This record gives sequence, C-alpha cells and structure tokens, in this order.
Amino acid sequence: MKITEIRITGLTGGTVDGGWPQGNKPEEDLNTLVEVITDEGLTGLGSVMTSKALVSAGVKLLLPHLIGERADEPARVTEKLRQSSFWQGRGGAVEHAISGIDIGLWDLFGKITNQPVSRLLGGNYRSRIKPYGSILFDEPGPLREALHATVARGFRAIKLGWRPFGRRDRKFDELLISTARDTVGAHVELMVDAGGSEQYWPHGFKWALETAKMLADYDIVWFEEPLPPDDLEGYIELRRHSPVPIATGEVLTRRQSFRPFLERHAVDIIQPDCTKCGGLTEAWRIAWMAYDHNIQWVPHGWNTAIGLAADLHLSAAMPVARYVEYLTPSPYLDEIITEPFRVDAEGYLTVPDKPGLGVELDREALHKYGG
Repeated sequence: MKITEIRITGLTGGTVDGGWPQGNKPEEDLNTLVEVITDEGLTGLGSVMTSKALVSAGVKLLLPHLIGERADEPARVTEKLRQSSFWQGRGGAVEHAISGIDIGLWDLFGKITNQPVSRLLGGNYRSRIKPYGSILFDEPGPLREALHATVARGFRAIKLGWRPFGRRDRKFDELLISTARDTVGAHVELMVDAGGSEQYWPHGFKWALETAKMLADYDIVWFEEPLPPDDLEGYIELRRHSPVPIATGEVLTRRQSFRPFLERHAVDIIQPDCTKCGGLTEAWRIAWMAYDHNIQWVPHGWNTAIGLAADLHLSAAMPVARYVEYLTPSPYLDEIITEPFRVDAEGYLTVPDKPGLGVELDREALHKYGG
C-alpha cells in the first residue's frame, strides 16, 4: 500500500483563546488536520499544532520524499523526511508538518494491521488514564465559574494557565490560586502553567522560586513553564530548589532538543507535544528517554481530538503514565469526531481499542470548522 496524497484542513472558527496578550481570535487557525491518503482507499488521520499556511509549506517541501512510499512504516518514512529536509528544517515548522504526517501514518499502520496504535507501540500497560481539564486563568469571579463547569464535566484534575497569572503581582497570583483551591476543594488535583513561552516573558529564577514556594502551600501538582523554554540552566537551578515539581517541553521539536533537559535532570516532568515534536514516533522516543532518566512524561495536548487520541495510545504503551491534557471546552475536541471522548464517573478516559487511532472524523463538523 502506497502513499498517494496528503490532504490538509485548517481548523478555524472554534479556536480557544491561547492566553496571549491580545488573545487568539476564533478565526485564527492554530490547529491543522492532515490526512494521509493511500492507493487502496485507506486514510490516516494526523494533527498539527500550527497554522495551515505553515503546514502546507512544510508538506510541499516534503511531498517529493513521501509520495509512493509505504503506508505501513511510519518510523522509517518520517525519519526519511527528517533527514531529507535537514538543511531546510531541523525542527520548527517543518518538524510540525512531519508530526502530522507521522501521526497519520501510525493511524494507517493500525488500520492496515487491524490493531490499535497502542499495541503497535509496544503493548498496553493500561486501558484508561486520568485527563486534566486544561483551562485559562481569569479574574476570580469568572475563574470560579470556569472551575465549576470543568468539575461538572467530570474532571478530577485541572490545569490553570497563562494570563493574568504572573502578570500583575504576587498578591494577585496567590488570590487566583487560593480562589481555585477553595472552589474545587482538596479532592481535585490542580496544576499551574505560568506560560513562560509567551513573548517577552519578564520573569526569571527568583520569581519562579518564590512562586513555587507559594504554590506548594496549595498542594499544586506541578509548576509548568515558569521560565522561558530555552533557559536550560535556569530550569536546572529551579528544579534543585523548588518544593513543587517543575515541568516544561511543549515548544521543543526533535528528540535531540529534549536530551539536555533529560540528561541534566532540568525538570521533574517533560511535556512533548506529539503534534509538534515530530509525531508519535519522536514522542515515543522522548517518553522512553524520560523513563530511562526517571523523569515523568506527560504529553502536552492543547490541540484536537486527533492529538488527544494519539496521546492516549502512547500513554497506554508507556510503563509509567499518569495524565493526558484535555483542552476544555473546545469544539476541536468535542465536535470533530463521530464518537467524542467522555470522562467516566471516576474522572478517567478510556484508550480507544479500535484499529489505528480508533477515531473517525465527523465530516459535517469538519465542514463547519475546516478550511
């Protein structure tokens, strides 16, 4: 079975505000779907967390190395793409495009072999995992409402991220955290994402350390992106002194970029995003590298139902996995597949067990949000 075509669909009209200074308007496209089409009628689904324009440019670059290739060898084919585009890629937007193709090839591999991707990745250590509802910080009143709504959806773990946390003063930051803890009680796990990959991030090691000490008083599970993503030495120092676990990694691409963070134990939790870092193949390699260094792996997943399905399969195939990220509410998770994911009564998601990723696009919804 050979690859004959790549179909690209940018998602617009339902984009969640990403917490940037001016916010991301719904019409802006931050997620793109990729379909890998074969000569025998099978199609593999992939997802990329970047714009359609960038994905289209990346696919145009990669297409000569892809058309006519086998549809059942994802790791080899995407490594060929990586090596063939080395002088024009080596990370960044080209690696983002490779990510979507790679996820689509794993979906195809599963459909061809009639196996779920988790089994092809090595086998199932678990059949379900806890999702954390990923939402943005807000003023205390709206924040309470958002937290109540997230708990009502069944989530027993919630991550709060970005503005206005870290943008005013320490007193206001603590007000937000105390509001969150008072609202959800002690039984719901809380994580905090400072959003240190924001443009012109103003804070350094001392702010991060003092904030970490405050977060420890509220039993925060981890402190994410408290520093800019390339501040390796800062993360090393912060992890040594922070009373709460430190997490980062969502913007890194290629396994080589993750290596120093793992080899030097710069973090307690590493967070590759398979829709950006190189697909399931690279995320699998990074997750095992983290396991070998006794560092927790938690996939970053501010993307789509296709990305979540990929994270679920990889989480099933890793010896140690505790959480997946679930952007909520978002039509790109809740509406674009025919059987949307549902959190069970205990706050868990079941890993799909159908061939491939185990999800199917809702073409009507795709017509609504796709372009």
